[in-house]
Amino acid sequence: MTNKTEISSLGEFKLIDHLTENFELKHESSKFGIGDDAAVLDFSNNKTVVTTDMLVEGIHFDLSYTPLIHLGYKSVAVNISDLYAMNATPQQITVSIAVSKRFSVEELDLFYEGIKLACDNYNVDLVGGDTTSSLTGFCISITAIGMAKEEEICYRNTAKPNELICVSGDLGAAYAGLQLLEREKRVFADNPKVQPDLEGYEYILERQLKPEARKDIFELFKSKNWIPSSMIDISDGLSSEVMHLCEKSGLGCQIFEDKIPVDYQTHKMAEELNMNSTIFALNGGEDYELLFTFPLDMHDELKECKGIKIIGHTCDISKGRQLVTRDNNEIELKAQGWKL
Repeated sequence: MTNKTEISSLGEFKLIDHLTENFELKHESSKFGIGDDAAVLDFSNNKTVVTTDMLVEGIHFDLSYTPLIHLGYKSVAVNISDLYAMNATPQQITVSIAVSKRFSVEELDLFYEGIKLACDNYNVDLVGGDTTSSLTGFCISITAIGMAKEEEICYRNTAKPNELICVSGDLGAAYAGLQLLEREKRVFADNPKVQPDLEGYEYILERQLKPEARKDIFELFKSKNWIPSSMIDISDGLSSEVMHLCEKSGLGCQIFEDKIPVDYQTHKMAEELNMNSTIFALNGGEDYELLFTFPLDMHDELKECKGIKIIGHTCDISKGRQLVTRDNNEIELKAQGWKL
């Protein structure tokens, strides 16, 4: 068995040096990173966009089935997704962690390996953070910093009536992956000799354990000089995000059930659990896809874009916020995603 190095043997500053020694700065805006009391950033004439997410063991992740390298990657990706939702270019992140004595330096190395993979993939610099002890488990707080021209920033409150509502990718897969992992965890608890049955579900497992922020959609918009009239990322389920966008913009909407993109593995998992895959998409969360609006005259161009699906339209608030089912019934949308 490999020997484990206790975190206390290094101390806070040597631990930070150890975990971050392989990170190199990529951006001119990163004037000074780790190694002083604070990072120094210079964005010149661009607007600075900042977002923070916290992940807590037992609430946001379960280490019985979450590899630390994937957790590190996911911790970064969920923050980058928020920057893409603002139509901002990611530049820097800071990483703060609280860890208990049950973790070794080698385990934190795996976590930071995942962080580095994400930094390289999304082209961001690690410029600071903090480490502290925890009495209960693992807690992660990441701040992501991006830049954008003022006229290119997308908000939630700027959608207009009679615009197209679009999403990237497919929805509900992350929740389907979570349900699969939780099911196999229960089976293992009852009989530790039974190995997890995960074959044929690789896609939904990846969507839960190692989600990707939609860099490709962000770059598509840039390449075509498209700026959505509003945008939000889908972290709490489609229904919650549609409601957020409509409430902030003072609008109603119609979402069509048969237009909501759902992957085959998600459908299959829902059937195994005797559930409706539309519920997965509406309320599951953690998809980290993008939800955005465009004027109606963009319909044909958007329809030709791979990875984008038109799922409905905005309307006057007096018409309400409705889900139009496959049999053409209208059901009031309700925000039933993750809540405190």
